[in-house]
Amino acid sequence: MDILRFENQEYFILFAILPVLLMVFVAALYIRKKRIKKLGNLQLLDRLMPMRSKARPLLRFALFLLAFSSLIMAAVNPQIGFKTEETKSKGIDIVIALDVSRSMLAEDIRPNRMDRAKMAVSRLIDRLDNDRVSLVLFAGSAVTQVPMTSDHDAVKMILRTVNTNSVQVQGTAIGRALERSIASFSGQDERSRVIILVSDGENHQDDPIPVANRAAEQGIIIHTVGTGTSQGAPIPVYRGGQLSGFIRDHEGNTVISRFDEPMLRSIAQAAGGVFRSGTGPDLGLNSILEEIRKMEQQEYETTRFSEYESRFHYFIALALIFFVLELIIFERKNKWLNKIKLFDVT
Repeated sequence: MDILRFENQEYFILFAILPVLLMVFVAALYIRKKRIKKLGNLQLLDRLMPMRSKARPLLRFALFLLAFSSLIMAAVNPQIGFKTEETKSKGIDIVIALDVSRSMLAEDIRPNRMDRAKMAVSRLIDRLDNDRVSLVLFAGSAVTQVPMTSDHDAVKMILRTVNTNSVQVQGTAIGRALERSIASFSGQDERSRVIILVSDGENHQDDPIPVANRAAEQGIIIHTVGTGTSQGAPIPVYRGGQLSGFIRDHEGNTVISRFDEPMLRSIAQAAGGVFRSGTGPDLGLNSILEEIRKMEQQEYETTRFSEYESRFHYFIALALIFFVLELIIFERKNKWLNKIKLFDVT
């Protein structure tokens, strides 16, 4: 079965231009009709200008829109994948457990803890080779957002959509996140399994240390990455995309979310990993990747589409056809062609 993908999906945004072009065209027709009305009776003017066509400008504009749409699709470049093959690769299985609780919206690092974490994780994925990745999101509960896969582009695409609404239950339960992360592995070589926990460390609902000890018993290494600062920051509340205030406690005081370094250090220590933190672009993930590169890699089989064939040239051909048709259809009727009824439009 052929698989369709789009090489440059970002160009789909260009389709937003089409309604604008349509509105400009309709406005131009309205202004033109208004000017003609000033000259006199429309029926009389139609008899005086028998070669004027009402339908042809509409047809030409429709052909222009089709040509423009075809050029956009050429830029997007649809591709067909086929000829699947089983390939063997060597790598590490990595589960990235990302904190999406509301405290990650605190802005003690810019733009905020969550956005900085997402950017750092995306850069980490770019540097992976044949390693497989799973994405676990957690707050008051934990969900496996992306099962273990070697498709790094798919993981990054889903990562971009992550926000505090990705997990329904609010709060912070790091223990549950680690349990879900452990379950993401499927009995592979114990020497090549890693969990990278990215969080501000604030944990209110469970004790993650026993879970970290259990992971260590199974040969799973847990590295932890801290986001935030010890000074902390208030947690903003947004309504309709606008800042409406900050989270307050029962006494009406503004809640200050602070980075809990001791908790994250304890988890890493219990599971044979390292703790890193920082306010730079990588949040310390680069040094964690260096630790991962020291591990023994496992061999696994994966299914790949070995060939993808571009289809952009078909859309370029369509665009040229539509442009040529738009050029040869004049807005006014041709008296010779009109005699032989070549065009049915009037």
